Amino acid sequence: MNHAAPALELAAGQREILETVARPSTAPRRDVLRARALLLAADGVANTAIARQAGVSAMTVRAWREQFAAEGLKRFGKVAAGRGRKPSISAEKVAAIVHATLHDKPPGQTHWSCRTMARAQGVSPATVQRIWSARGLQPHRVKTFKLSNDKRFEEKLTDVVGLYLNPPDQAVVLCMDEKSSIQALDRAQPTLPMKKGRAGTMTHDCKRHATATLFAALDVLTGHVTGQCYPRHRNGEFLKFLRLIDKQVPAGLKIHMICDNYATHKHPNVQAWLDKHPRFHLHFTPTSSSWLNLVERWFRNISDQAIRRGVFRSVPDLIAAIEAYLEANNSDPRPFIWTAEEILEKSPPRARRPSEVASQ
Repeated sequence: MNHAAPALELAAGQREILETVARPSTAPRRDVLRARALLLAADGVANTAIARQAGVSAMTVRAWREQFAAEGLKRFGKVAAGRGRKPSISAEKVAAIVHATLHDKPPGQTHWSCRTMARAQGVSPATVQRIWSARGLQPHRVKTFKLSNDKRFEEKLTDVVGLYLNPPDQAVVLCMDEKSSIQALDRAQPTLPMKKGRAGTMTHDCKRHATATLFAALDVLTGHVTGQCYPRHRNGEFLKFLRLIDKQVPAGLKIHMICDNYATHKHPNVQAWLDKHPRFHLHFTPTSSSWLNLVERWFRNISDQAIRRGVFRSVPDLIAAIEAYLEANNSDPRPFIWTAEEILEKSPPRARRPSEVASQ
């Protein structure tokens, strides 16, 4: 005569863990079934009934109960040595795929894809994808970079970051640059509006009109932007923009302006004008370090939100759109907030002198 097994005894913490595993989750299916079986056993359900509900044999249920009674949850979810599914791809093959990914290239191509690697190694594309995913390899992706070779990199970096974090008293800090060669582009055919199930569309080809250059100065404290469009970006236009800034900033304040190393900003005519206006102080970012100038972030905004998808039949149309964006921005200006860590983390390793690198 068969007797029902006694109810499995569970501590409060053990029941909580098993209930968590038994819920639909990313846990392996075998662990989910095992957790549910142990919970049913704790409720006094017979092994045969548990086996039917879990879709396993009664012998498996008894084995799970016996292991739990002996070890609790100590080895729950661990597969005993020699048991479980055997790997179909050898460790040597995995190592060969990883090595080829890192050190080789397919014939005539710049990088591997799942299919080209699968053909080269005699495995399936899915296998390659699993191996790459497990090791964080993404040969289809590439990021660009450029290291500054400015010999005064540290000095200029400290100067600019210091203005952001500790601006001088009785002064304004402006980030200034030119967005040059903004082309007035008119689409070859009218754009189509967005509707349900379809994004807005525009033709890939366009009519190219003349260009304009936007001079812009971002107030670091307030987010207000002073902007002016000119046909070109020579020292004459830069001087006109400096005069505009001089008029707009109250006379009692000094002006610290962060610029890049474009030759226009260092022209003798500009220097002569600055000598006559001592409240202007120009601070130059290191070469190849435009990311230090906050106005570059604002340029990305105006490109994404007002220029890239715009339709301009003439340069005046383009300038009108830029001025409208400036007006909207300055009606509710919002400054960009950077911390010292975020700025300094962008400092490239090559900024250090070779002797400093070698000593670390």
